[in-house]
Amino acid sequence: MEFGQVLTIAHKELRERLRNRWVLAVALVFTVFALVIAYFGGAQQGAVGLRSIEFTITSLVSLVIYLIPLIALLLGFDAIVGERERGSLDLLLALPITRLELLLGKYLGLAAALSLSTVAGFGLVALLLGAQAGRAALAPYLGFMGSSVLLGLVFLSLAVMLSVLAADRTRASGLAIALWFFFVLAFDLLLLGLLVVTGGQTGGDWFAWALLLNPADVFRILNVFSLDDVRSLYGLTSIVPQALAKPWLMSLVMLGWIVAPLSIATWRFRP
Repeated sequence: MEFGQVLTIAHKELRERLRNRWVLAVALVFTVFALVIAYFGGAQQGAVGLRSIEFTITSLVSLVIYLIPLIALLLGFDAIVGERERGSLDLLLALPITRLELLLGKYLGLAAALSLSTVAGFGLVALLLGAQAGRAALAPYLGFMGSSVLLGLVFLSLAVMLSVLAADRTRASGLAIALWFFFVLAFDLLLLGLLVVTGGQTGGDWFAWALLLNPADVFRILNVFSLDDVRSLYGLTSIVPQALAKPWLMSLVMLGWIVAPLSIATWRFRP
């Protein structure tokens, strides 16, 4: 594999997203939602305005779990199947480039676009928090931004896998929406429903490990346990053992969620 070929394809994908204003549009969406939630997140408690960094992170975690996976899936679901339907995939593969180089190049280019828009979108809130609380207090928020990027890369990896497996763009888009619905909405409800039906008899250590099967929950655990003040606002602390809720361990789990779908896509995309 020639990494130069991968970078060429990645640069092409990023340039196309910059040219069609995709990065700018998504960055603006993140900025608007982040500012609104950070400013009005305490309205239920009768307070508005930027509060502590811990409270801001707590308010933004829910936004990220709903928004970033959806945008990542919509960004990558047609990465391969779209080229196949347009008839350009055979042309690309006729060039002196391997299927692995094409797949990784597309993923890295889309990942760069998504990461750039995420950092730019949440960056304004970081500047406001830095002006209010000082630069030294920004470390937790920068960690939140980094975990948000990781979450986007996870779902982008899943989207590329779907793009390789799906027969056409219609099926790929349907699978992408179904995947978003399952991980963001249905997964936790199914676990809670199982606990209620069994009267908690099937709970225990397995419940905490089951949360690792959902990257959205891994992201939530990663941010909840990063700060003591944030930890007290969530009920996860009662079911996730401290030995499991380590930021470096959750980051490794997120990396595993990135690698696994890409590995499946690479295997399936072989000639």
